[in-house]
Amino acid sequence: MARREAEWDRSQREWEKQYQALTAVVDRTSRGIDGLNGRWGKFVENFVEPAVVRLFQARGIPVTETAQRVKQTRGEFAMEIDILAENGDVAVAVEVKSHLTQDAVDEFLGNLVNFKRAFPKYQAYQIYGAVAGIDIDKGVDRYAYRQGLFVIRQSGDTVELANNPQFRPTPW
Repeated sequence: MARREAEWDRSQREWEKQYQALTAVVDRTSRGIDGLNGRWGKFVENFVEPAVVRLFQARGIPVTETAQRVKQTRGEFAMEIDILAENGDVAVAVEVKSHLTQDAVDEFLGNLVNFKRAFPKYQAYQIYGAVAGIDIDKGVDRYAYRQGLFVIRQSGDTVELANNPQFRPTPW
């Protein structure tokens, strides 16, 4: 009986060591993936950002400067905008995703509703929204368009606006 209990205890200790080792591997892998996702997101933002001023100026929105990862925490409103293009009385908030989904569009629409409360500096600005994606789920571009958002998509080695020239964005 004592021998069985000793074997059982040894087996349990061995199992616990293996479990802890596996847990450590999973934790390291998760941190690595999180870091890779962050670097990939930054890469996609850096791919989109240089074209933003050109794209919106071509549509008659006179933005002249951009900023990446603009953050604000004001009371209950904490928000980060991936790219903000502005000129003094108009701004375009751009949400950038490597994979653009309807859920991401819906979340961004919620941010646009609260944008001026989170960023009171822009209270008098005309605010427009845009979503950008390298990979866009089927129909999400049309969905975003119907919500009044500009849609930026990959085109060769640059990006373009998917919206037709007659598109009129929703002001926020």
